Amino acid sequence: MPSVNRALLGALRAAMGAVAVLLLVAGFRASWDSAQHVVLAKGREHGTLTVADCGEDTCTGPYAPKAPAPARTGLTIEKSIAVEKGAVLKVVLKPGTKELVRTGPAGALHAWLPFAGALLLASIVIAGGLALPRVAAATAATGAAIAVATFTLL
Repeated sequence: MPSVNRALLGALRAAMGAVAVLLLVAGFRASWDSAQHVVLAKGREHGTLTVADCGEDTCTGPYAPKAPAPARTGLTIEKSIAVEKGAVLKVVLKPGTKELVRTGPAGALHAWLPFAGALLLASIVIAGGLALPRVAAATAATGAAIAVATFTLL
């Protein structure tokens, strides 16, 4: 019986480890969709967006490219709670789309916010399912630091 219990405990820890890894991978993928345009911004079209109107999910306004670029209309940026009408945001255009992504430290942190949430969720699994309290505390502290820094800079 003791070997069966050890095998079940090992299977449980493997399953919890897989759940934690799945959470982190999903958070990374969700963040990378926007973060890649901020982190790897070289060679992309940069400019500024003056926020004129915000809908439920996106904001729009006049876009002024930094370098000579074709005229663009209908560009949108994801709405955040800190965006006010008339704000001028430094942005980069996602290639092949009409979506803009905020650049700079605030934009980078905002892009990584889903990963911060994944770190916080994974810390619960690491603490409870894997019984690794120090690793869980470090994971939670990292996620919380990213989230707090994001809301501070926005």
